[in-house]
Amino acid sequence: MSFLDDKSILITGGTGSFGKKFTRAVLDRTNARRVIVFSRDELKQYEMQQSYPGERRLRFFLGDVRDRDRLYRALDGIDAVVHAAALKQVPAAEYNPFEAVKTNIQGAQNVIDACVDRGVKRVVALSTDKASSPINLYGATKLVSDKLFVQGNSYAGSKGTRFAVVRYGNVVGSRGSVVPFFLERAKTGVLPITDERMTRFFITLDQGVEFVLSSLERMVGGELFVPKIPSMRVTELAKAIAPDARIEVVGIRPGEKLHEEMISVDDARRTIDVGDRYVIQPEFGWWTSQHLSGDGVPEGFAYTSDRNDDWLSVEQLRAMLTDG
Repeated sequence: MSFLDDKSILITGGTGSFGKKFTRAVLDRTNARRVIVFSRDELKQYEMQQSYPGERRLRFFLGDVRDRDRLYRALDGIDAVVHAAALKQVPAAEYNPFEAVKTNIQGAQNVIDACVDRGVKRVVALSTDKASSPINLYGATKLVSDKLFVQGNSYAGSKGTRFAVVRYGNVVGSRGSVVPFFLERAKTGVLPITDERMTRFFITLDQGVEFVLSSLERMVGGELFVPKIPSMRVTELAKAIAPDARIEVVGIRPGEKLHEEMISVDDARRTIDVGDRYVIQPEFGWWTSQHLSGDGVPEGFAYTSDRNDDWLSVEQLRAMLTDG
């Protein structure tokens, strides 16, 4: 990761599950000049800071992506940005829709504007499977965010700022995910499952960090990167966590899909397979196949958790839970 040597990198939402793991990876494995954690929670920043005694490269910057002026201040002298700040709890977004809009959409535009005006060179924004053919407000706001970041390349002008998006599915152990929920409910001997047919993509935090770092290095500007990751059946996850627990089917919740989707049939027309990942290419006049070499996906292709070629067994799931 020599591309980060002597560079300053800022992570919005840096005290979240991903942000903490990403910060550790950059500090441990690169010669980055500065790593700035930008988030709005002073307690989480204080707690995170205790893990880095004497680390002079690390900075903590209180602020909210809704605050344009604060972003402009924070991004002074920054070379690269990873945008991980979001309101991502589906029920909370449904009940507080415009709060999600202000953070996930207006906040995204603030990041884009500040990065362009401050001359940041590379920006990667984190997306979600829920942004593909969204059926809930969180997914809809992230779809808008994705489009804002991709099109941000069109008006970066002479500043040379380049934007890309990374999209992946459930992260093992992240806050609000199914794994910690199941671990807590396993104590009761009963695991609630919405539908026994349900499938999900699965990725560990470490794998997510590696994917973002590699995408940050490989990006040209305008790509939407999607990793090739395994699927799991929720019933298998329940067996992996609590094999003796009783399964209780409770029905699909509002805004929830039976299967996850990361690339729709319509997006597949612009998608290429580059080996370890798919890339949804932007519809830019200046974009050519020379930017990334890869094969087009078959007609009618869609990347969904139920049509995946890679499935996790109970044993593999347990290994991921241990590593994740």
